[in-house]
Amino acid sequence: MEYNFKKYHYRSINAVDNAERAAINQELKELYASLSDEEKDEFNRQLQVFLAKEMGRIKSDYESVKGSLGDN
Repeated sequence: MEYNFKKYHYRSINAVDNAERAAINQELKELYASLSDEEKDEFNRQLQVFLAKEMGRIKSDYESVKGSLGDN
């Protein structure tokens, strides 16, 4: 099964308040709790891949902006 972490990530970013963000996190916790041990392993693997990609993207964006500011 493929887990769409990007969907949860964007929903959390666009949450109106902390209560909505907490509700989104609770959805993820309930999904995780409903999984078998094998599915939890796959969930964790996919989550790690997603987080690594996102961190890489954020680092790249940061370095791009930082470089642009340094040129001015």
